[in-house]
Amino acid sequence: MNPPPIKGFKPYGHEAGNQKAEPVVLLFEEYEALRLCDYDMCNHHRASVIMDVSRPTFTRIYASARQKIAKAFVEGRQIAIEGGKVYFDSDWYHCTKCRCYFNNPDREKEVENCPLCGSAEIVSFETNNAGYFFKTRQCDDFCVCPDCGFEQKHQYGKPCSKIVCPQCNTRMRRKGSPYCWDGKER
Repeated sequence: MNPPPIKGFKPYGHEAGNQKAEPVVLLFEEYEALRLCDYDMCNHHRASVIMDVSRPTFTRIYASARQKIAKAFVEGRQIAIEGGKVYFDSDWYHCTKCRCYFNNPDREKEVENCPLCGSAEIVSFETNNAGYFFKTRQCDDFCVCPDCGFEQKHQYGKPCSKIVCPQCNTRMRRKGSPYCWDGKER
């Protein structure tokens, strides 16, 4: 999830300044539910998968958001978008020296060193829609043996971890996975 581009809305008109009521607080997850369903046109099942919540939980979040917006419109109240239980997308990195994973919540500032050990040996990672990491420099579609380095083309539908290396009988790994770097497990 990315944060909304605005922090809220204010009603306008000649009566708008006379309202003394507290603003309606729309939580970040409620904003996201509205965005997914009403802007991106996802159905509830798809939106719940994207938000990583159950479908009934998503439906409750979505209903709460719509009720709050209706209340703000009918009562002429401000809408403030804030709070809630969310995790914003940010860039992720892996330090090849100390093997820690870390993110960069400050997108304006480029990451140059590992925050744990200070090493400049860092690799940028991205996540796919399922939330799994993949290495951006090397995302080949190969299975590789972490012991001897043997590689073979990945077979769709067959996990690399279920394949045994024909040269040394070790279970294979997906090339570029966090558990296997350039053919060597670390």
